[in-house]
Amino acid sequence: MSELRLGSGVASVVVDTANGGRLSSLHVENHQLLVAQSTLGTLQWGSYPMVPWAGRVRNGIFRFREIAYELPRNLPPHSAHGVGFISPWTVVDEQTISLELGEPWPLGGRVTQRFELSDADLLISMTVEATQSMPVMLGWHPWFNRYLDGPQGRTEAQLTYGPCDMYELDDTAIPTGARITPPPGPWDNCFVALGREPVISWPGVIDLELTSSCDHWVIYTEPEHALCIEPQTDAPDVFNRTPTVLEAGESTTAWFRLRWS
Repeated sequence: MSELRLGSGVASVVVDTANGGRLSSLHVENHQLLVAQSTLGTLQWGSYPMVPWAGRVRNGIFRFREIAYELPRNLPPHSAHGVGFISPWTVVDEQTISLELGEPWPLGGRVTQRFELSDADLLISMTVEATQSMPVMLGWHPWFNRYLDGPQGRTEAQLTYGPCDMYELDDTAIPTGARITPPPGPWDNCFVALGREPVISWPGVIDLELTSSCDHWVIYTEPEHALCIEPQTDAPDVFNRTPTVLEAGESTTAWFRLRWS
């Protein structure tokens, strides 16, 4: 089986295990909220897990325990978004999928994702268990359709969130470590210390509230057809700063909830 299909009330979900354990469909009240499979490549559609790292790793290189590791530069000159989204996952049960981390990731590990759908929300959780010492960072990368059709015609998504800081970027789109007041968008930036978590509204159609155990959010509003609101456990390139480290047998879990009204 290469898909999980879940349904509850006005909502239905398809999880594509063959294409990176991602949501390939999120229908709510007959509206497809996610960008459909793209001819532009695996980075640009659905909603996929970012594991064992999220965002960019500078120049595809990080050092861990005095050893330098090199990763594929799939977003040149950097490596982006882990290996979960390019790997086939295994169905465990009707709500759970799993992945044994392997090449091109050099440090092993096991991942599970669980999907819980109700009439009002979708809760996704992800757990990584280390099989040897490893740095780890988790997140999700949803591609939401910028436009939906409603009773009054085509409507454009509006994003709201509370007061926050934004990480300053260097000229290669890697955080410098400094936190600044966000300038006007469009953005491809990491935000932190949000006073209120993000809400996407398609006026007259649907509101979507995003909450997460993750305390960093990358907000990407540059595409004309989509916007990406990405919860993650740290800022990009954390592997080259002070990453969370799991020892063999240890695990960490994050969750992401999408609630509609």
